Amino acid sequence: MPDSDALTIWPLSGIGEVQAGDDLVGTIVAAARGRLADGDILVVTSKIVSKAEGRYRPAADRDAAIAEETVRVVAENEAGTVRIVESRLGIVAAAAGVDASNTPDGLILLLPVDPDASARALASGIRSRTGAHVGVIVSDTLGRAWREGQTDCAIGAAGVVVMEDLRGGTDASGRPLAVTLPCVADELAAAGDLVKRKTSGMPVAVVRGRADLVGGLDLPGARSIVRPAERDLFSEGTREAYARGRTDATGG
Repeated sequence: MPDSDALTIWPLSGIGEVQAGDDLVGTIVAAARGRLADGDILVVTSKIVSKAEGRYRPAADRDAAIAEETVRVVAENEAGTVRIVESRLGIVAAAAGVDASNTPDGLILLLPVDPDASARALASGIRSRTGAHVGVIVSDTLGRAWREGQTDCAIGAAGVVVMEDLRGGTDASGRPLAVTLPCVADELAAAGDLVKRKTSGMPVAVVRGRADLVGGLDLPGARSIVRPAERDLFSEGTREAYARGRTDATGG
């Protein structure tokens, strides 16, 4: 593979435990040790963003925290121990992203208040302090419908093209592309997770080799990835579907 086509991904070491109120820009810049360059994309685990923003709640308040973050329940098991919900961020996920892993004992962590705004603040700050024209993706681990396991996805983005629109072009055989719309932000988030891993203590990765995706801070953020309700073929949750079925069956 020619060097110009190579994709390089590496984690930033030495970040350490992030506390509420920490200068996350300064922490990341220090960990980068002057290695950032124009066109680099930083994939930042949402957990350290939430920690810096102080998004903690007592573990005893987990159910209340999930309710606080939930717009609607999409599905849950009969025992009520597993609940898939749409969060206030538009993300459909288990427990609205409320998490207890890698948090202090007795505490849980909510997702950032506005991940796109958090990404913009990071990108703006890092650009200002380093002079490098970088993009930032805030990532979180999500499941996928009809597939086992999880992968990291973009829940916040700034200075990065999140959808690479290939519609109207042609494939390698010259056939027209009608629906091809790769979500490159999610692909970058998953790529970053390959080197960050889950237990390494390295919550930030740098992706180099896709400078074509880095642009202004006014580019659409990750919220634009969420499919609008009017185009969601599975927008009706289990409870709503059962309720509508009963109504249809009884005629009222």
